[in-house]
Amino acid sequence: MTNKRANLGVISSGRGENLRYILRAEREGWLPGRVAVVLADQPEAGALRIAEEFSVCHEFIDPSGLSRQEYDLRLMDRLDQAGVDLVVLTGYMRILSPDFVRHYKNRILNIHPALLPSFPGLDAFSQALEWGVKWTGTTVHVVDEDVDHGPIVYQHPVPVRQDDDRESLKARIQRAEYKAYPRAIRMFIEGNPRIEGRRIIWQRE
Repeated sequence: MTNKRANLGVISSGRGENLRYILRAEREGWLPGRVAVVLADQPEAGALRIAEEFSVCHEFIDPSGLSRQEYDLRLMDRLDQAGVDLVVLTGYMRILSPDFVRHYKNRILNIHPALLPSFPGLDAFSQALEWGVKWTGTTVHVVDEDVDHGPIVYQHPVPVRQDDDRESLKARIQRAEYKAYPRAIRMFIEGNPRIEGRRIIWQRE
């Protein structure tokens, strides 16, 4: 991206705590971007409350009765109205339609609680414990048309302790996410990335 003050559109389903740390980084002047709008598919999504707390434009868009494609068209309309340059997913639980991914090609970021390509999909915390790995972590990646698959922007490793259970490991990975996501967004905005296959080539000016 060449826009040094990018407009971000955040889409969320759940707690939205990553949004809080993105907004803090923005307000501190560390993040070269501005959250222009926050959208959610759940009326009680924590991201909507956090957006209100930070006086950011936010909206619940009801998916009831809509196909995936119809719903995504509504999201696209709202994001385009807000002039969004980069779409940021924070705990968004719906799979994006191919039309949405193509519309924002190489301009959608997601965060996953594992070191991809290990442990994609649901409950990466339990997957890591079941496999007995010594390290897991969090990955920020570009979204493509497959789930948890796109090119990797940034990874933050987290050790797995011998006495970890699912909740203790989850809590430690989430703390890593709060640092990783703002950093990855800043890298992506400032780095003027070019994507070649699965690799991101940084072209900082």
